[in-house]
Amino acid sequence: MMRYACAVAALLSVGEPVSAAGMTARDVTGLLFKSAAGEHPDLAGQDLANLELSNLDFHKANLVKARLFGADLSQSDLSGTDLSGADMDRVTLISTKFDEANLEGARLLRPSVFSTLTATAAEAPSFRKANMRGIKMFGRFTRANFEGADLTGATCAPFGKTGFIEEIWRTEMSGANLAGAILVGADLTHALLTFADMRGANLTNAILKNADFTGADLTGADASGADFEGAILKDVKGFNTITGLSEAKNIDKMLR
Repeated sequence: MMRYACAVAALLSVGEPVSAAGMTARDVTGLLFKSAAGEHPDLAGQDLANLELSNLDFHKANLVKARLFGADLSQSDLSGTDLSGADMDRVTLISTKFDEANLEGARLLRPSVFSTLTATAAEAPSFRKANMRGIKMFGRFTRANFEGADLTGATCAPFGKTGFIEEIWRTEMSGANLAGAILVGADLTHALLTFADMRGANLTNAILKNADFTGADLTGADASGADFEGAILKDVKGFNTITGLSEAKNIDKMLR
C-alpha cells in the first residue's frame, strides 16, 4: 500500500508546471516592479520559456543566457537589457522595444511579430542602436526598426537542407529601417529587403546572394567586398552613391 501511494505521488508530481522549479510570470513581474531606480534586475540564466511577460518594463534587466523560448513579450520594453546569448526562439514581439539592448550571440528564430497577416509599423519591434553582433535571426521583421543597430556577423539566411521552414522560407525585412545599420560580414542570403531604408548602411563583406533589394534606398551605403551574386537591385534608390562597388564581388551577376 505504501509503495502504491509513493507511485501515485510520483505520477502527480510529473504533472506540476515547469515553472514550479523556476520563475513564474508573477515572480518576474514582482521582481521588476520592486526594482529601485537604477537597479538592473538579475534574470541571467533563468528559464522563462512560454511565460506571459507582456506590457512590462524590464528596467535594463540582466537576461544573459536566459531562456525565453515562446515567451510573450508583446508591448514590453526591453530597452537597454542584456540579452547576450539568450534563447528567444518563437517569442511574441508585437510592439516590443529592444532599443540599445545587447543581443550579441542571441537566437531569434521564427518570432510572432504581428497579430494579423498584415504587417503594420505600429506592431513591428524596434531594435534601434541595439548590439546584435553575431545574432542568429530568422522570420518576419517587416517594417522593424534597426536604425543604427550593429548586426556585424549576423546570420539571417535560411537554414536546413532546403531553407524552407513552415510558411516562411527567408528572413523578411521589407520596409524595415536599416539606416546607418552595421551589417559587416552579415549573411543576408535570400533576405527580402524590398523598400527598406538602408541609407548609410555598412555592408562591407556582407553576403547578399539572392537578396531582394527592389525599391530599397541604398544612398551612401558601403558595399566594399560584399557578394552580390543573384541579388535583385531593381529600382534601387541611390545606387550611384553606393561606395565600394569596385571592390564588391559578383557585380556582373546581380539583377538590375
